[in-house]
Amino acid sequence: MNLKTLQETPPWDWPRDAGKTFQKILIDHQAKETDRVVAAELAGDLCVMNDELAGTLTAILRSPDEPEPLRATAAIALGPVLELADMDGFEDPDDVPITQGTFRDIQDWLQKLYFDNSIPKEVRRRILEASVRAPEVWHQNAVRAAYSSGDKDWILTAVFSMRWIRGFDKQILESLKSGDAEIQCEAIQAAGNWELDAAWSDILAFVRDPATPKFLLLPAIGAVASIRPAEAQSILIDLADSDDEEIAEAVDEATAMNEAVSDEEGDEEFGGEWTN
Repeated sequence: MNLKTLQETPPWDWPRDAGKTFQKILIDHQAKETDRVVAAELAGDLCVMNDELAGTLTAILRSPDEPEPLRATAAIALGPVLELADMDGFEDPDDVPITQGTFRDIQDWLQKLYFDNSIPKEVRRRILEASVRAPEVWHQNAVRAAYSSGDKDWILTAVFSMRWIRGFDKQILESLKSGDAEIQCEAIQAAGNWELDAAWSDILAFVRDPATPKFLLLPAIGAVASIRPAEAQSILIDLADSDDEEIAEAVDEATAMNEAVSDEEGDEEFGGEWTN
């Protein structure tokens, strides 16, 4: 398949050599910049990621001679594998498509490059957004500085990062009331991820307001289910019959998630009683 066909094909239907196709385009400095950007984006999918692709993306990110959009995309493409590695660890090599050495190398470079002020703002933003998916000590101060910068773009990056970095409840609550829809969207997802009960009334307002745009409503549905699962079903019942397929699916997913959590909690409770 060529790049355009791969872009239009779900990753699970890609041929086995898709990663090699992306690698070939990424290292070809004669290829169109737009093609290299697309290749970088697709290379971030976990089904093709490996040490070689991760190394190529990191090399592109490090190079001041590479175009800014390509460097920014390369940074973001590293995010999913960093998150997977942080979640699953390296006890079983088959769990993560890169080695621990590659993971550590990526993280070290991301930290170094982030604090290099000669790197373009967009690239530094994407570095922070990718690296927080495997949280490290330096992220707390980096996110705090970005949020307090007064720069809307950096604030957006900071609130995005709060989905992975603990300790920013106050800033998440502030961001829900910011009036900036993009920042609100990131704050909704952060509040849902941390099950932030103090955000309940604000997020409930998004769900109940018929004027809420869909790109805010969808994450709000998930957040409602995360924060107060026991109340979510009765609140979301009207939206479950929505004519909008995406909204109805979001409610179904939120409900299914609650049921799965309830089942797990029930199993744990039963197990605890049995052992006594």
